[in-house]
Amino acid sequence: MATLLIRNLDDIVAERLRAQARLKGVSVEEEARRILANGTTVTREEALRRIMEIRSRQKPHKSRAVDLIRRDRDR
Repeated sequence: MATLLIRNLDDIVAERLRAQARLKGVSVEEEARRILANGTTVTREEALRRIMEIRSRQKPHKSRAVDLIRRDRDR
């Protein structure tokens, strides 16, 4: 298991985290773990959206793969 230290956490954020943990009857660490675990999951749809966004910014390559392979083989 990894350990994470968060520096310069805003006092208001820390207090809200403590309040959330208190309401759920868990420790601040447990609540922070839950929030981080839920916040770092990426759905298939989100991943696809990001992939399509990156692809849309790329210019199409003018050469064909077969031509590149032949040129490399002939060297």
